[in-house]
Amino acid sequence: MPLTRDQIAKRISQEVEDGFVVNLGIGIPTLVANYIPENMFVMLQSENGLLGMGPFPTEDKVDADLINAGKQTITAVDGSAFFDSATSFAMIRGGHVDLTVLGAMQVDQSGNIANWMIPGKMVKGMGGAMDLVAGAKKVVVAMQHVDKHGNSKLLEKCDLPFTGLGCIQKVVTDYGVLEIDEEGFCVKEYAPDLSPEEVAKATAGKVRIAEDCKVMEF
Repeated sequence: MPLTRDQIAKRISQEVEDGFVVNLGIGIPTLVANYIPENMFVMLQSENGLLGMGPFPTEDKVDADLINAGKQTITAVDGSAFFDSATSFAMIRGGHVDLTVLGAMQVDQSGNIANWMIPGKMVKGMGGAMDLVAGAKKVVVAMQHVDKHGNSKLLEKCDLPFTGLGCIQKVVTDYGVLEIDEEGFCVKEYAPDLSPEEVAKATAGKVRIAEDCKVMEF
């Protein structure tokens, strides 16, 4: 049985290190904040102009003026800073974000990502994704392994408009953890109810199973 959204987020939280500045995208990535250890100092950055996001507010603490890039109400931690979007993107483009976690519609074996537009469908814009995949020191993708029709979203080559080229090294899906190198996808970890072979079979791009492949731990 594939992982839940929260299990994907919990696994990705292991990629966060003490002292990191982290940008979390919309969807599954926002859940990662719930699993960062309390004894770890991490500053969450939002591209609409906040460094130091706190947890989602309880109903009595909601401030409609305090939102993240996904228009969700949030809180701010002690020591947080507010600034304009130009400063925020200078921070991203300047390489000051240690880790960004993004969702994706497709990732391919060359480390390319497509996550901002489906041709023919209304979109509000690309947001900060193109800057984040180019500027962050490390990029991790959180996504479903297959679409609602059972087709793999980990491909030989993306057929949706690119967000970034050769910028993805690790993908965490509801099937497992795959790294991308010059040989394509490599299955490093697999969901407890699946096998490495099932993860590989569900991957449309060039794929191999690591010799040290192991079951995912949370």
